[in-house]
Amino acid sequence: MANNAVTLKAQDRTTFGKGSARRARRAGQVPAVVYGHGTDPRHLLLDEHAARLALRSNENALIELQIGSESVLALTKDVQRHPIRPGVQHIDFLLVNRHERVDVEVPVTVIGDAAPGTMHIIELASVLISAPAVSIPEAIEVDVTGIEAGNAVRVADLVLPENVEAMTDAGTDIVNITTSSDTSSDEPEPEADAEAE
Repeated sequence: MANNAVTLKAQDRTTFGKGSARRARRAGQVPAVVYGHGTDPRHLLLDEHAARLALRSNENALIELQIGSESVLALTKDVQRHPIRPGVQHIDFLLVNRHERVDVEVPVTVIGDAAPGTMHIIELASVLISAPAVSIPEAIEVDVTGIEAGNAVRVADLVLPENVEAMTDAGTDIVNITTSSDTSSDEPEPEADAEAE
């Protein structure tokens, strides 16, 4: 849970344009924007390395932005990463307060082992949930322990943390359990029979 926000120091961005952004990145900074609650977008610069570490394992990270003597609480909404090398190119933050609920997409993590001779197929990689801004789960666990082939785990079957509500349709399949042989091709078998004949 993200009960404790990660603190990142930021400064107001005073110059704009592609050239300015490139200079900032060369200096080890990442441009960012924070908006929401009816306020005008605020353009910031953050330390790229610190930002990358803060967002490494949680795309929905709750961040406390320390802008000089001011502190604002924000939820990570969009992270643009470099296509080749590790690095954050730009971050969008949404202003939140500790007492509000937010709707976010949270990734699915499968735990446990289905029945012998079966395998699981993830049909839905993330689930839309509503949760308090200060306690967004990093992932939603889907337990497939002992489930037989032909069955599915649906949104309605999820065991969610307290105060967390699934917004995705309850009947949506998240994980399907199938027999291991279902994924292998049956085409080679007739060829083998032809050779035998």
